[in-house]
Amino acid sequence: MALYRWETHAHTAEGSACGRSSAAEMVRGAAAAGYDGIFITDHFYHGNTRPDRRLPWDRWVQEFRAGYEHARETGNNLGITVLFGWEYSWKGNDFLTYGLSPEWLAAHPETVTFTAPEYLRLVRDAGAFIVHAHPFRQADYIEAIRLVPESVDAVEVYNGGNRTPAENERAKWYAESYALPQTSGSDTHFRADFTGGIITERLITSAADYADAVLHGGITALLPEYGP
Repeated sequence: MALYRWETHAHTAEGSACGRSSAAEMVRGAAAAGYDGIFITDHFYHGNTRPDRRLPWDRWVQEFRAGYEHARETGNNLGITVLFGWEYSWKGNDFLTYGLSPEWLAAHPETVTFTAPEYLRLVRDAGAFIVHAHPFRQADYIEAIRLVPESVDAVEVYNGGNRTPAENERAKWYAESYALPQTSGSDTHFRADFTGGIITERLITSAADYADAVLHGGITALLPEYGP
């Protein structure tokens, strides 16, 4: 039986100010670590984004999507699936947004003027799949831990960037308490830091495939529990 390994949470130096490796390096790193596909989820407008917020919106989106575009070019050459997403931040609370295109983003500048509840309603109504990323992370930049179980589709119960095991354990408790599906991501900013993700028996070629796997029991295992 073929098994496929997918990275769900990765940043690039082109799109995230905290990114340490270029998009091409990230895809090569994912390939070396045995992944079949990767979502590029750079930090969005209110997070630690790379593009200058003073740019006109269409130019900002053009620069923001550069990490994804560069990653996709490298992925095409290596046979690695590269898909688009972003990490929306709200006072240190982060939501991975999948299923909407860069073109949709360019057509919706209101995404950066809405409050977080308004944003989550907008993108989910448009067909987005939302994963609450590292919901119990504790750090200086996080004003407060906020749980919004009715506004998300799944919970990231393993995040490779969390500082303590307890942060992941609490995320799992959150998912189980509200019967929310569980997923995993490396939250990698560096080409050699791939630790999380999911294992599936079916190929994922779109965000819709990923959402279907998460929502309907298509995940064989969460990394890193599965092992190498």
